[in-house]
Amino acid sequence: MRKMRRQPVHPGGIIKEDYLKPLSITITELASILGVSRKTLSKIINERGAITPDMALRLSRAFDTTPDLWLNLQKNFDLWQAEQTSKDWERVKPFSSQLLHSQT
Repeated sequence: MRKMRRQPVHPGGIIKEDYLKPLSITITELASILGVSRKTLSKIINERGAITPDMALRLSRAFDTTPDLWLNLQKNFDLWQAEQTSKDWERVKPFSSQLLHSQT
């Protein structure tokens, strides 16, 4: 597993820096465009909420990107966070490849 050395940017930070600021639109305006509540969008932008598949579709439509872009940003952020906040996963012993191949 390739380890990321520094924290990926939360998708909310991308929305804020790459879309809200350059387009000079407010959270309220973007929430209206996306058809979500201001509170929902505010949580994401302030990095207290996550991009759901539904939100990824909305953002991709609004900004002419792909839903995968938004979901991958969220996935990378979530995986990095999980890796940093708990080391329990490191205690899991991998199955030997021999065992896995003998069952197929």
